[in-house]
Amino acid sequence: MRTMLATAAVLSLVAGTAAAQTQPRERTDAPPISAYKVILVGDSTMAPGSGWASMFCAEHVKSSIACLNLGRGGRSTRSYRAEGSWDLAIAEAKLPGYRKTWVLIQFGHNDQSDKPERWTDMATEFPANLKRMVEEVRAAGAEPVLLTPLSRRAFRAGKLDNTLEPWAAEVRKVAAAMQVPLVDLNAHSAALVQKLGPVEATKLAMAEPLPEELAAAKAGTTLKPRTAEEARVPDPAPTPNGPRGSYGRKFDYTHVGDAGARVFSAMVANDLAAVVPELRGQLVP
Repeated sequence: MRTMLATAAVLSLVAGTAAAQTQPRERTDAPPISAYKVILVGDSTMAPGSGWASMFCAEHVKSSIACLNLGRGGRSTRSYRAEGSWDLAIAEAKLPGYRKTWVLIQFGHNDQSDKPERWTDMATEFPANLKRMVEEVRAAGAEPVLLTPLSRRAFRAGKLDNTLEPWAAEVRKVAAAMQVPLVDLNAHSAALVQKLGPVEATKLAMAEPLPEELAAAKAGTTLKPRTAEEARVPDPAPTPNGPRGSYGRKFDYTHVGDAGARVFSAMVANDLAAVVPELRGQLVP
């Protein structure tokens, strides 16, 4: 008797479910998305694998922001434009469909270089290049944000040797003259690195220091950077049909590994929220 009652109950439930499924369900469309876009333009201290910007996109923006890292190693305000990378960035800035687009611009490391395709004059050409970038971002319908260059982590007698401060000063002048939001990454990163000291600062690099480099750090100074080949860490052996690309990880006092990227991407997110209030609700601490 109990079995018959249980079977009847199951049949009744199935019949009820089937009847419910035949009833028309309400259907509505999702409301239009109101998304933002952030484009990051700069050198290797921003680029994937050696800079902070990919971590910024991965951990510090909500899904309502399309975040594109166009940082490239070895580029200056001059070579980034000459090779056509700036044209790609402007094309991205012009794409419709976004509520607003911001272009974050950070240069200085390679403008300071002596390589013939990179260097610019600090007092004239460098600020003129930045001004032109600001003008062209605005003409594309986007909003520029200037960043001073990430500090290097070289020390002399326990004190940070911030060789990029004069270049950062030029960025600040351009930002003030053109009323552009400024993320003073150089000042804030330099203060943090000085507070960490030479030993702890080695942990922000892409690879481990050599014993002699660590010994120098403990003595409060920094050795001359190794050449790219000397500093390079061997890449893991690729799978037979796997990716063949390489970031060329190495120890130096300029580029950052995952730990450094986390520190400085969080710093940028906090500073950006302060100078661009409209983005505060879109940025993650």
